[in-house]
Amino acid sequence: MRSIMHPNRLHLLLPFALPAAADAATALHDIRSPALDRLVARATLVERVIGEDFQRTLPHERWIARQFGALSIGASGASGANGSIGAAAADEAPLAPYMLRADGGEPGDATWACVQPVHVRIAHDHLVLIDPASLELSDEEASALLAVARPLIEELGVRIEAPKPARWYLSGDGFGTLAGASPLRASGRNIEIWLPHEAHSGERSRAWMKLQNEVQMAWFEHPVNEAREARGLPAVNSIWFHAQGAARSVHSPFTRVLSDAAATRGLAMTAGVPVDAPPASFAALSSLVDRPGGHVSGATANRSSGRANRKQPNAASHAQNSTLVELDPFSAPYIEQDWARWNAAFAALQGDWFEPALEALQSGALAELGLTLCGDTGSVTLSITRGDLRKFWRRRVLASLFIE
Repeated sequence: MRSIMHPNRLHLLLPFALPAAADAATALHDIRSPALDRLVARATLVERVIGEDFQRTLPHERWIARQFGALSIGASGASGANGSIGAAAADEAPLAPYMLRADGGEPGDATWACVQPVHVRIAHDHLVLIDPASLELSDEEASALLAVARPLIEELGVRIEAPKPARWYLSGDGFGTLAGASPLRASGRNIEIWLPHEAHSGERSRAWMKLQNEVQMAWFEHPVNEAREARGLPAVNSIWFHAQGAARSVHSPFTRVLSDAAATRGLAMTAGVPVDAPPASFAALSSLVDRPGGHVSGATANRSSGRANRKQPNAASHAQNSTLVELDPFSAPYIEQDWARWNAAFAALQGDWFEPALEALQSGALAELGLTLCGDTGSVTLSITRGDLRKFWRRRVLASLFIE
């Protein structure tokens, strides 16, 4: 009989799992979560980051960038550890070069930004970005639109790589220190304050506005959009700029990373640790942990970029068999304020992950469980060991984690 092996240390990263205090009563109305309640009650508070209303990056993006050391020194803005509440995190997550690597490209030393085809809806007196994932844009449609946009981009002296049809990467001196907002940060909101601007001056970029306008005109009445509108789907009528930065030498605090997110996968690949898709449940985790090599393209990426971490050992070497699992069933319903669907995702997570993880802690099969729950402005990181479960005097409740 095959023995089931779990990581000694497991960390769950959960984007959009932490509703704002104003939405908490609705979001958690029908949730029954005894396993998570016990984990939260007995956990050690490692970090609580309270973001600001108009930060352009998302908490889980900033968290993953800090964990892998992808930020410049002094830019991490981390809040205090050991339960203290720190200041707002710096609004940086220059993840585009790592996303490019995960998508099959090679960023080298250049500065890259991620650009995505989007739909901007006309509201009463403003424009609203919709979640790009809700476009249901096929690779064939994206490729056809890209074929029209590519020459316009290249005419401006901008380099473009598009290993994924619906996610492009642009590199050009004209973009300078342009800062853009993550699409999910701006989705559902008036786009005026979220449009790209120069990080140091706050001014709009003429180079970007020129490119954006030319692409918008080229796509107006494009056959792809005419066909989409005939099927009742939103037209692809603009492009969105975000995550600009250059790749740095990074390190991983984890020995294995399981995620579907391009940024997380790209960081792990750059750090040279195995990468795979997240399993459906804690029970399915054993097959991935037992797999000897995993996805090893990260080592190749390091060598080809010249940024291998030769001078320092992998930061995960002190944490034997430490696995990061990023689970994201919450983003779409959170952005759409569909709390019934968000609630259902939360309930599924309870049975698939929280209950078996708690059992593994109790039996000693799991030495430590980390939880990073994120909202759209802040995040909370908790750590739970088997010994913590015996600390009956700890009485933290889930509601205490909500970000105001």
